[in-house]
Amino acid sequence: MTRLAVAIATAAFTGYFPIAPGTVGSAVGLLVFLACRTIGGAMLEAAAIAGVCAVGTWAASRAEGHFGRRDPGHVVIDEVAGMLVTLAFLPVGPTGLLAGFLLFRLFDIVKPFPASRVEAWPRGWGIMADDVVAGLYAHVTLRALAWLAPAWVLA
Repeated sequence: MTRLAVAIATAAFTGYFPIAPGTVGSAVGLLVFLACRTIGGAMLEAAAIAGVCAVGTWAASRAEGHFGRRDPGHVVIDEVAGMLVTLAFLPVGPTGLLAGFLLFRLFDIVKPFPASRVEAWPRGWGIMADDVVAGLYAHVTLRALAWLAPAWVLA
């Protein structure tokens, strides 16, 4: 079970990438989003967010024990969830995808309140929650940009 949890928590071992594993995990999230958008609609996006958050919380908790430290850098399933939340239900084009990616990375690194607070939650809950909050900030910001400059974000 631990091997499965580590495979999930590291987003199919992409969390072992030696440079910026969080950015690589975010790129995996972008690919999952694009797959969901290609295959299905809003229900699939919602199911993917719920599934990644639920399974990710379990896997991140197990991975913490495996790696022997709190919120190990190899765990990037939280970035996958954050990217899905960032782009959820928005009809973004290529520029909007890039903007969403950059906004999520910014909010994930800066961790504005309450992301910094929920990060202290125990085990997988804290690992996942701070990135979901960062994703919510990025989503609202991207939605505002889409309202201000629809041709730029939605094109």
